[in-house]
Amino acid sequence: MALIYVCKNKYEADLSVYEEKNKHQADMIYFVTKNQYQAKGDAIWFFTDNKHRADKKIFWEKSKYRADLKAHQTNNKYQTKGGF
Repeated sequence: MALIYVCKNKYEADLSVYEEKNKHQADMIYFVTKNQYQAKGDAIWFFTDNKHRADKKIFWEKSKYRADLKAHQTNNKYQTKGGF
């Protein structure tokens, strides 16, 4: 399950993630769902406001070279790939 909490401070996060525009250069292609029960595996994300319920805490990094993971968002949940 991928319940994601977005941190404001990168030192509180488990991962720093760069939003990659080109899906071919991304380490992960993820889909965002509005239902937390549909968040299965690492590539289907549900964003939560409760950091204690989250599986992963991420920080959106502005530089791709400082990020732990380059991720690209897709609109099709069947085109996801990758993991944490």
